[in-house]
Amino acid sequence: MRRRDFVKAIVAVPLSANKIFGQTAKVQDGAQTSSPQSNSPGTAPAGPAVTPEPVEQPTFNYRTQTITTIIPDAVARTEGHFFDARQMATLQRLGDVLLPPLNGYPGSTQAGAPEFIDFLIGASPADRQRMYRSGLDWLNANAEKQFGIPFAKINEEQADKLIRPWLRTWVMDQPPTEPFVRFINIAHADLRTATMNSQAWSIAAVSSGERTPGIGLYWSPIDPHIQMYV
Repeated sequence: MRRRDFVKAIVAVPLSANKIFGQTAKVQDGAQTSSPQSNSPGTAPAGPAVTPEPVEQPTFNYRTQTITTIIPDAVARTEGHFFDARQMATLQRLGDVLLPPLNGYPGSTQAGAPEFIDFLIGASPADRQRMYRSGLDWLNANAEKQFGIPFAKINEEQADKLIRPWLRTWVMDQPPTEPFVRFINIAHADLRTATMNSQAWSIAAVSSGERTPGIGLYWSPIDPHIQMYV
């Protein structure tokens, strides 16, 4: 429907209603105020006043049916959808190396951080997506070149040789600018943030007495929206 037709339709409704009510009022007023008139020759006697049937006005139903919603992530673990299988395996191994379980706290894998990163990067700007994909491919290619195996299968000593030379100390929001150095350090920060803001980490913090129950928020389990308090 065009805009002008829509406006005409809206205007026509009150006009039509006013017209109906106006006619009704005139007939009723005539029935109440008119007095019997003498019949003149050639004219038919006036009949009784006719009251029109009440006009049923349309009503607006403001009630809407309740829509049943579900949260898929609450009943099933979200599968990776942005990285391919090899890139995802490389990211998982990178998380295991950089953030292993420690002192009762979960590591990156136990916290589901790689899956969250997969979701996060899938919704990130194109340049960040390219950085992650090329960085993971670079890691895997170097593992195969130096050790003859994919990065996902290297041990801690081999991983240390591949990763340590590229780690830097940097100020927040000012990561290194060299392409691969930038990837390693940003991926490290992202994995650490995702791990420490996970449900598993929050439960461990409460169990250890370092966090009061009900204090702190987390993603659950791979959801960008906050679901609940601990």
